[in-house]
Amino acid sequence: MRLMLLNPALCTGFIAATLACGSAASTSVPTPVDTTLTRQMVVTGLSEPVYLTAAPGDTGRLFILEKNGLIRIVKHGVLLSTPFLDITGRTSKGGEQGLLAMAFYPDYATSGRLIVSYTSPQGTLGGGTSVISRYVVSADPDVASPGSEEVLLVVDQPYSNHNGGMVAFGSDGYLYVGFGDGGSGGDPDGHGQNRADLLGSMLRLDVSGTGGYTIPPDNPYAGSATLAKELWNYGLRNPWRFSFDRATGGLYIGDVGQDTREEVDVVPGGLGGQNYGWNIMEGLSCYGAMGCDQTGLTLPVLDYGHDQGCAVTGGYVYRGSAMPALSGLYFYGDYCGGWVRSFRYQGGQATDPREWPSLAASGGLTSFGEDARGELYLLLQSGTVYRLVAR
Repeated sequence: MRLMLLNPALCTGFIAATLACGSAASTSVPTPVDTTLTRQMVVTGLSEPVYLTAAPGDTGRLFILEKNGLIRIVKHGVLLSTPFLDITGRTSKGGEQGLLAMAFYPDYATSGRLIVSYTSPQGTLGGGTSVISRYVVSADPDVASPGSEEVLLVVDQPYSNHNGGMVAFGSDGYLYVGFGDGGSGGDPDGHGQNRADLLGSMLRLDVSGTGGYTIPPDNPYAGSATLAKELWNYGLRNPWRFSFDRATGGLYIGDVGQDTREEVDVVPGGLGGQNYGWNIMEGLSCYGAMGCDQTGLTLPVLDYGHDQGCAVTGGYVYRGSAMPALSGLYFYGDYCGGWVRSFRYQGGQATDPREWPSLAASGGLTSFGEDARGELYLLLQSGTVYRLVAR
């Protein structure tokens, strides 16, 4: 998202000449129109919804995050008046800040544990902090215990934008955390290529125990004396939304671009240590230069230019049962463009590109969501959540 989650001044301004920004014609394949899918309203009247998820095996409830700090529950189609969790007193309120994501433990049905990601106004660098905390559910299954917070990780932010903040458990049981490059524009502090800090990177943490987290022994830099042991991959600008394919374990990342390019990165399951190239590259173009050394970089499977949108919203590979013909399609969109597209990842490439005009919407496409059955949802900043259904 660019208008809410990024500095809008960076959305349209070119630095120097167009070629110096690495601008190029869109490299995404033109998308054939598909009209076999539409959207069905689930709930409206929310306050800036930014994420939707469900607990494993829980087919009766949806958990929706409002940016200000509330987690709401839609139970059997009804929005409950009492929030599942209220941390409005802890979150910072800037344009890209707030309550950003949550993840239920794979064993949530027995442990009652969940992870919450938010930004706090506290910190020493001027941009507040990113906070990853653990909570437990109370005796009431529709309410988390507000006093149960255990802070697992705090990262100081030099600027208020590019927080990332997505969290998700992989099929390996580890927690993955995405952080942006620290903000401002162009990564002035060089976090994207710095493997000694946590910004501009994807982290992989073992949170199965109590009292914080440990480092998975097969993390790429687990044995390093100088590099951040938490890192799974790096070279990211603002991985606002990433997800895992339920069937293959593949990791799909929607990484928001700077001035000209948006990108989607895909890595097969179980592979770590990738350098996605920021700020050497922006999408498939060199950033701020006519040429650049791409040695060792993992390039996106797809990028597109700002003639088509302004900020990619990463989504999910469809693995639901209601629409089997869509199985294996990865859905993604653009916050400003309002469109929804999909592709199929095959042979290391984005194939079968489609655009879904019946899903297009104004109001700011903040996120996709996935329920316990694998069905998909669209969230609009204006306050409405839709389910994807067959036309």
